[in-house]
Amino acid sequence: MQPVSSSSETQELQPTTNEISRICPRFRILVIGKSGVGKSSLINHTFGVQNALASHNKPGEASIDHELISPQNKRFVLHDSKGFEPGEEDNLKIVRNFIDRRRAMPDLKNQLHAVWLCFEIPCTDGRLLETGTESFLNSKREGKLGNIPIVVVLTKYDKLLDRMERTLDESSLRSLSEDDIKERTKKNAQDELQDICIAPLEKFAGSDIPHVTVSTNGNHEETLARLIRITEERVRKHVATEASLMTSIAQRVDPGLKIQASIEVGKKKYWKALASSTTFKNRTTWDCLYVLHTDIVAVWNFYDPHHYLRSQEFRELMVKIVDRLEVGPTADPTKTIAIGFSMVGTIAGIMAALAGPAAPIVVPIAASVVLAVWVHDVYQISHAVLQRFMSYIVHLTLVMQTLHLVSESQEVTRRAIKLAVTSYLASPVSGEVHTWIQEYERGLTILERADRDTLDKIVEVMQFYSIDAAQMSELRAKIPPMGSLPDEPWEVEKS
Repeated sequence: MQPVSSSSETQELQPTTNEISRICPRFRILVIGKSGVGKSSLINHTFGVQNALASHNKPGEASIDHELISPQNKRFVLHDSKGFEPGEEDNLKIVRNFIDRRRAMPDLKNQLHAVWLCFEIPCTDGRLLETGTESFLNSKREGKLGNIPIVVVLTKYDKLLDRMERTLDESSLRSLSEDDIKERTKKNAQDELQDICIAPLEKFAGSDIPHVTVSTNGNHEETLARLIRITEERVRKHVATEASLMTSIAQRVDPGLKIQASIEVGKKKYWKALASSTTFKNRTTWDCLYVLHTDIVAVWNFYDPHHYLRSQEFRELMVKIVDRLEVGPTADPTKTIAIGFSMVGTIAGIMAALAGPAAPIVVPIAASVVLAVWVHDVYQISHAVLQRFMSYIVHLTLVMQTLHLVSESQEVTRRAIKLAVTSYLASPVSGEVHTWIQEYERGLTILERADRDTLDKIVEVMQFYSIDAAQMSELRAKIPPMGSLPDEPWEVEKS
């Protein structure tokens, strides 16, 4: 098979993410907290890296100006600062001066985008805030630190829950279900938080500095997702859109935020006029899909050192998925909406069956199959072209979501990609998506006026099948880990 190459003109179809990265190549964050509060674990889990603070903990390197950039995720840069110890004013001055210097820098890429102020949730009689911390929060409330978003992060929430569960009256629990006990424990934990954390915080911080309880242990990934969502919202409001998009791109705990960022990137240019694009004029379908693919993959920001997700093989595989579903049987549209989110459980079940180490994964679309003729066609306004573009965007996004489910921030392998693709194709979701798009396209009359509605339909379908962080944690528990399994080629040779 002759490989498909981008035309010479494709160089002019620049990915939107290239421009975003030019303005803001990394999410820049300052994390403040004493040793032992869980900063390293927080960063590792939120951004999908290992040993984020390892080099910073070496003697002589503990400088707030030192830029920590992980080779496993180059979309964020970390500045680390120890907490504000009692009677020690030097570090408070260092932090204030650092924030002031970064605020004065003209380029967004050099400015500070957010601050996480970390505390371990204290015991009942413990004190949350030291004098230096109170002064820092007062500085923010009085406007001395500018608009820089500050989020208070209360760590080791799981320990608080364990403590609250141990204090429950056993006699009152006998008639309660396991879920009821969990709810009572959470309520008691919230009451405790109000007394020992939230009330003291609000006294000095006011209502403008949000707080989030987090845990990196157990089934609490949704707490990290809440932290990154609140951070992204604050960065968007107080810093810049490019910085908030890079916040979403850098994080690796919230697939819903990835989908939201993909939509926002698409709205900036290429998704706005799929039905009547002047940008795509005189381009082949391959060229157009090439730039759409690059943007979506860039937003998901997997650790992909071998660039498998940008490879010719994977791009061709996605084209074949669109073509296969286009000519395949159509799902019953009357049953589509009723099934909804239960499909994520189906995907998890299929993954569990496929993820064992026994045999290579065989994708039901052979790499040797010739690409559809339409991929070479020049872009034109037509129902078929619109349907293919919509299908490619949604299918690729949901395959990325499935890969997020199976990869757990590990290095991307071809086996993991094949597992995600095979699971997605074997689930009813892929057929349902095609049905949604097909039914929509059949109802269109004037294509030239369809752009706004088309974008809305893409957003609707993607959000309908979006998996939130809590669901993701539950599903991952059902899937064998991929990390120890060897990689394999795109197509397994037949013996």
